[in-house]
Parts: sequence; structure tokens; C-alpha cells
Amino acid sequence: MRYVLASGSPRRKELLKQVVPEFEIIPAVSEEKTKCSEPCDIVKELSFQKASEIFHKILTDKSEVSIVIGADTIVSFNHRVLGKPKDRDEAVSMIKMLQGNSHEVYTGVTIFYQKDGENFSHTFYEETKVEVEPMTDAEIQAYVNTGESDDKAGAYAVQGRFAIFIKGLVGDYYNVVGLPIARLYKEMKELNLL
Repeated sequence: MRYVLASGSPRRKELLKQVVPEFEIIPAVSEEKTKCSEPCDIVKELSFQKASEIFHKILTDKSEVSIVIGADTIVSFNHRVLGKPKDRDEAVSMIKMLQGNSHEVYTGVTIFYQKDGENFSHTFYEETKVEVEPMTDAEIQAYVNTGESDDKAGAYAVQGRFAIFIKGLVGDYYNVVGLPIARLYKEMKELNLL
């Protein structure tokens, strides 16, 4: 079987190796648009768009069965969705909101696959609650200055330098990193895709 990750994220690439040792990476390039307002629905819709784009792009190659995995992660604080910050000022304001509080991280995952000549998709999401220690303005600015927050939902990387500010987690740690691998493994096993 041919496995494809529809993401250029180095974090998702490393995590997916735990589930599928060999796969290709073909990042989705379409603009992310959603009509949904609930975080769980947003990540499901965006992961579906990413997986669908790549699945249909490679569908013409009938040489082998393709399984495409798309994922999308967002941070939600007080029902406000925090995506990737547009600049470092926005990163500072995001972290100021999160510090001293708890928030939710949602990752949606969509698997597109073929079975008996037909195309199928399966979408799910995972939610993790994250509690952040209180931070000073100087700590926030120093963290943002590392550049680590530049391309991360919620402006932080749980697996990076921000780890010293994580007070606790309820749920899947890897979901916060960007791919809930235990759930992905379970879902793929149930679909007979491993």
C-alpha cells in the first residue's frame, strides 16, 4: 500500500513514523477555508480538505492503493480559535491570553482510501486540555523571540522551549504536537488499513 501524508509539518512526519514506517509527503497547497465555527468541526473540515486535495491529485496513478492522511490542529481559548500567528506581535498577544489559564487543542484527522475500487474517507478529531503556568511579560517576549512560535497554532510548541510553561495536560500529548497517533493507529487498524 502507498501511504501519503498531506502535510509538510516536520512534527507530523516524525509522529506518523510511529504508525506507518514508510510514507510519502505531498503537502496540500489549497487555501484553508471553513464555514464552521466550532473548533472540532473546523479541524475536521480542514483535515478533510487537505486529504481530499492530495487523494484526488494522485488518484490517476492506479498502480497501487493509496491511503492519504490529512490533519489540522487549532488552539481554542474561551471559544476563540487561535491559529498560527500572522506576526510576532500577535504571537505575544496569544501567549498573554494562554498564560495562567487552560485551553483546548483540537486536531482533526481525515483518512482517504480505496477499497474494492471505491473511494472512502474517514474523519475524526481529538481534544486535549492544556494548562499553562503564569508567565511574565519578559518570559513571553523571550519565548516569542526564539522564533519557535512563528508557525504554530496558538503560538507555542509543547515539545519545544514552551514545555517549561506547561503545567499539565488532560488527554493525548501527541494531539497537541499535531497528530494523535494512538487514535490514528486505532482508527486505521479498525479500517484494515495497516
